[in-house]
Amino acid sequence: MGTLDGKVAIVSGSGRGIGREIALKLASEGAAVVVNDLDAEPAEETVTAIEGAGGRAISCVGSVTDEDFADRFVSTAVDSFGGLDIIVNNAGYTWDSVIQKMTDEQWDAILDVHLKAPFRILRAAQPVIAGQVKKAREAGEPVPCRKVVNISSVAGTGGNAGQSNYSAAKAGITGLTKTLAKEWGRYNVTVNTVAFGFIKTRLTEAAADGQSTIDVQGREIKVGVNPNLLAAMEQMIPLGRAGTPREAAGAVYLLCTPESDYVSAQTLICGGGFTI
Repeated sequence: MGTLDGKVAIVSGSGRGIGREIALKLASEGAAVVVNDLDAEPAEETVTAIEGAGGRAISCVGSVTDEDFADRFVSTAVDSFGGLDIIVNNAGYTWDSVIQKMTDEQWDAILDVHLKAPFRILRAAQPVIAGQVKKAREAGEPVPCRKVVNISSVAGTGGNAGQSNYSAAKAGITGLTKTLAKEWGRYNVTVNTVAFGFIKTRLTEAAADGQSTIDVQGREIKVGVNPNLLAAMEQMIPLGRAGTPREAAGAVYLLCTPESDYVSAQTLICGGGFTI
């Protein structure tokens, strides 16, 4: 038996990287998972991997910034698996620039994906969670502890040059987390944040002159880190290396387990000892 048997989880941005590992970990512990990605192929690949290991999963493809996405995401969990127990707001990317060169489009895009989208998902989830709690109480049944884990970054706890948009959005996640912990405590929901340090993903992999790009809804976004800078960054980490997506997923899993049922409104830094 897994520690999350019978639970239903939604994980945004779970077709690739850290999100994929989070979905795989939750599913391996018994949760049914709604997998999301901007593109259908990686989402379906994650679903296939979960089902191949004996788990349950379904995809909900689309951008978390779409106006109708949040309702569709939550409804997929309820319609497919009968409820909602775990919410992981993970989807996102970076679009960096120093402030004097940052456009309104850059600012708005990053705030939308990292802060507005989680807000919308949580807003859409509230009636479902409140309804489940009311039903349990009316039946005289115990109310299980449900979990929200919002994903932040050390850029949100300490700032990072060239990332005023991303840092502001991730700092905002801390405020959202602390507020929801107060609002949803009456539903026996814990709300926490995991702030990642340097985790190796396609967004942070070594790239000559940092010139790799990804396509995000028609925008060509520069990603990657110069190899020399990458080496210097790793030397600043007490554990001496960057983290892996699987290790990042482990930190999220900790806050989804029954052992964390009395931990709420906290920010767990997963950075190998590094903080800004």
